[in-house]
Amino acid sequence: MAFLELQDIQTHFPVRKGMVIRKVTDVVKAVDGVSLSINQGEILGLVGESGCGKSTLSRTIMQLIPATSGAVVLEDQNLSTLPQSEVRKRRLDFQMIFQDPYASLNPRMTIYSTLAEAINQRHPQLKGQGLNDKIVALMERCGLDQRFMKKYPHEFSGGQRQRIAIARALAPEPKLVIADEPVSALDVSIQSQILNLLLELRKDLGLTMIFISHDLSVVRYIADNIAVMYKGKIVEYGEAEQVFNHAEHAYTQKLLAAIPHIEQSA
Repeated sequence: MAFLELQDIQTHFPVRKGMVIRKVTDVVKAVDGVSLSINQGEILGLVGESGCGKSTLSRTIMQLIPATSGAVVLEDQNLSTLPQSEVRKRRLDFQMIFQDPYASLNPRMTIYSTLAEAINQRHPQLKGQGLNDKIVALMERCGLDQRFMKKYPHEFSGGQRQRIAIARALAPEPKLVIADEPVSALDVSIQSQILNLLLELRKDLGLTMIFISHDLSVVRYIADNIAVMYKGKIVEYGEAEQVFNHAEHAYTQKLLAAIPHIEQSA
């Protein structure tokens, strides 16, 4: 049985026009019939250009945007039918890493407070030295020095802030992590560090991940399987090397052709 199953997910947004009486004149089909199965411990790479529906799909899985139809089934439980109170409890099991860590971190909270708040969602009784030890261990796991725990987000570099965002996502001890373009705003050298960190976390913690990107070469490095999204639909799916080397859909071939290549001079 799949750890996470998306069953014909459709997420549509009505377009309304009119000054007084606003009528629905069109529908934007951001996600239009997506079905996927993800096994426990797998990293699925979700690839596509801006506007193809990747982020909307991720937020639908997170239950931040309700699906128009279809089902998000996590460990045999249909999240789409749960009341919001139950979704909030279950959300401890699935967390998200956003593209811009600075925008996703509270600038008025220290790193200690940020991580403590997230840890207490799972362990509300944990206080004092026990909480401090857990924060230190979490920071070290994500490559952060414990000396920084009293600092604020603006005092860190972009790569460090993304490590903080990853630590916060891990703090409630989730089973599923959705990473939405987590390295696209980082320098290439920092990108590789963050990708390697995510691979280590998958190995050490047994995490299941959905890694979203527009860059096929980045996804090839980290993902077991790749799903290519175009205009709200999955147009290609397969093992990473299979998709990379034997792409069948014209859109996937176009993405591959757009990858920069350095030509060797004679």
